Amino acid sequence: MSRPPSVDQLARSIEADGLPHPLRVEVARRAIADGRVDDADDLARARRRRLLTPVINATGVLLHTNMGRAPLGVTTEPSFTNLELDLATGKRGSRQHAVGDLLATACGAEAAMVVNNCAGAVLLTLAALGAGRGVAVSRGELVEIGGGFRIPDVMNQSGARLVEVGTTNRSRLDDYARARDTDDDLAMVLKVHRSNYTIVGFTEEVEVDRLATLGVPVVADIGSGLLDAACPWLDGQPPSWLEGEPAARQTLKAGADLVLFSGDKLLGGPQAGIIAGRRDLVEQCGRHPLARALRPGDLVLLALQDLTLAYLDRRGHDIPFWRMASTPVAELERRAEAIVASVGAAVGAAGGRLASAATEAVPGGGTLPTVTIPSHGLRVDGDVTEPLRAGDPPIVARVEEGSTWLDLRTVDPQADDELIDALARALGQADAGDATTGGATTDGATATTDGTGPAA
Repeated sequence: MSRPPSVDQLARSIEADGLPHPLRVEVARRAIADGRVDDADDLARARRRRLLTPVINATGVLLHTNMGRAPLGVTTEPSFTNLELDLATGKRGSRQHAVGDLLATACGAEAAMVVNNCAGAVLLTLAALGAGRGVAVSRGELVEIGGGFRIPDVMNQSGARLVEVGTTNRSRLDDYARARDTDDDLAMVLKVHRSNYTIVGFTEEVEVDRLATLGVPVVADIGSGLLDAACPWLDGQPPSWLEGEPAARQTLKAGADLVLFSGDKLLGGPQAGIIAGRRDLVEQCGRHPLARALRPGDLVLLALQDLTLAYLDRRGHDIPFWRMASTPVAELERRAEAIVASVGAAVGAAGGRLASAATEAVPGGGTLPTVTIPSHGLRVDGDVTEPLRAGDPPIVARVEEGSTWLDLRTVDPQADDELIDALARALGQADAGDATTGGATTDGATATTDGTGPAA
């Protein structure tokens, strides 16, 4: 066996655009240790692809957890900001006031503050308002969301004491009143939106307006982050698929003292958690030591500021999530037919495997679990997801019943040319492979469509 090259020699010979020398050294060490010197370039490319990179989401899952949920573009010049500087006095200010005041206006609250995500908002609220005290929650709302986040566990971490109310399928106002009357120190009623599952059949739950009559603070974790059920930032009526989804403005108006929700779901912004409602309760949360541990940085706050200004200015077309969610199906169909024609012109007979087809998108991200949204996209005979993912940029599609589906509702129109090039390459390669292997194809596993599992 010939002597392997030195690590430095192999690292310098590796071809990997944009991969810094220390990472090429890491790859070279691994290649030599595994006896794969000849594969060093492939290992380097694989290492490069493990870095965060833009992808094209063609799954039809609007809020795909594996791909960062709401699409968001943030561009800012290198600069200091008045993050915690009061420009009027020249003294230290609060990082919460600027964006918190905007969010409060947007959802009809007295005050609002921002933390790193909605789980953090729940934890902080329970710790600040309920530590050592009772918190009443319906047994039907003791939810678990992705990553093993369970309401009973986070309540235990906060120091609050769980007071279970009702049964799994039925909770009544009398159940909450009994908890209020029998618990010596009930801090609040926590209502948790079951955003990632539904209970149907013999069920009953108590809405916020009735909980507000108990004389105990009501905190509503609405989860998904719909600001206003009327969707005034959109032209026309709210989308029908939003029916029944709790919104911050209406929940507060119904009598909730606080609402908690995510920034990167239906709000369409960066990962964040928002606490909005009564000023005294928001300020109490802001004074808790956990508030510093959970606070966001200026990039998140700048992104939320731009987003909230767009809401207040009713510029829904400037919010990527709402732009793709409200695109008419006819527009998606027109794009699909144009893509099919362009790919067919590029690859000839191989283009016969590609067709324009009606499909259904889903909100994803643990929201509206039974809802589908009419959509349109592309169907390719066979599984071509691997070559699509291997492209630059990677394109993530889904596989159903042996065909690859690309839903155009989640693809920005500016990416259509990249879609055309990628499909032409994939079909051209598959056509060449069919000529060699006699037309054999491989069916792939169906991709998850809830945005919480691995995509095809």
